[in-house]
Amino acid sequence: MTRTVLGDFGSFAGSVPGAALIVTASAAASHEGCLVGFATQASIHPPRLLVCLSVKNATFGAAIDTTHLGVHLIPAERSDLAELFGGKTGDDVNKFAACTWDVGPGGEPLLSECPMRCACRILERYPFGDHVGFLLEPVAVWITDPFEPLDIRDAGGIDPGHAP
Repeated sequence: MTRTVLGDFGSFAGSVPGAALIVTASAAASHEGCLVGFATQASIHPPRLLVCLSVKNATFGAAIDTTHLGVHLIPAERSDLAELFGGKTGDDVNKFAACTWDVGPGGEPLLSECPMRCACRILERYPFGDHVGFLLEPVAVWITDPFEPLDIRDAGGIDPGHAP
């Protein structure tokens, strides 16, 4: 069952702790995406999500120059997506040529192969050292039942696409 209402943000946010996430952004003609290990629900009312991006990856550059991000929970059986978005850098590889995606409401790439995803508007950016936190407002949420996300600990053996 697919739902696209903001009421599903609670279900989405409840699945975030411990999950491996892919964050996507589009700026100019560039589509970028990366594996994210730092994310949390930041508010219930109004609904908010906080994701942190490394300042060293290509997705960060696109996220600075855009208004929306896509946030995706990776299916447990799709470690290949975690490897693609966590082990390759957008500086060298077009990750989106290797997967199916659509354009979200704010222009952000949304990965069709992730049955639980959220299109979000960027509200604020906060520097946290080698990562920047992006405070996000959900614009649309897609959930396909049943769903089990990949645990971030199961993605721990991926060599990062960029230097840490």
